[in-house]
Amino acid sequence: MKTSNKFTLARLVLAPVLFFIYFIPEWTHSCSGSVLSVISVCLMIPLLAFAELTDYYDGSYARRHNEVSDFGKMFDPFADVFLHMSMFTCFVFSGYMPVILYVLIFYREFGQNFLRMVAAKRGTAIAARKGGKLKTVFYVVSCFVALAQEGMYRLDLVKYLGKYGEPVMKYALYSGYGFFAVCALLAYISFADYLKNFGSVLKDSI
Repeated sequence: MKTSNKFTLARLVLAPVLFFIYFIPEWTHSCSGSVLSVISVCLMIPLLAFAELTDYYDGSYARRHNEVSDFGKMFDPFADVFLHMSMFTCFVFSGYMPVILYVLIFYREFGQNFLRMVAAKRGTAIAARKGGKLKTVFYVVSCFVALAQEGMYRLDLVKYLGKYGEPVMKYALYSGYGFFAVCALLAYISFADYLKNFGSVLKDSI
């Protein structure tokens, strides 16, 4: 396997690992400030940061070492979706992401993957476009915004805010909703761009 694809593979491996770590405190009924709650946050933040960095390293390495391939063009966005939908699922269960936005993004990503499969069947590899990359940036930011909120609870830091704790967390929650709303908006704008540029492939197949 090419080194660039190994970076991409890391996201596929880390996605279920992060999912498992996220829910361990809940499955074990660990309260805020407990050892498992603290450890889960201390593990998730660097692991998620590393997973997101591999998205930069795989493309950068592939271009620098002439490893760009049609497989990589499809593997990279698939790994992105695999990781982000895993994290979004965690945040939906915790209430940081509205279900309606999750479902809208879910539909968009499956639609995009279907378009990529049809295009691949006809010999066209659809690489990530600028709109898709911008959408991914907001996916990343939204994940860390939601994880920061969960981290505040798990590290039991809210109590140190005193009377400001509840207002601050509500503001953070609604800010997170805003980021996820932008994610959904950019997801469909970029999907429209993909359809505009590659819709003929789908039309010819039909």
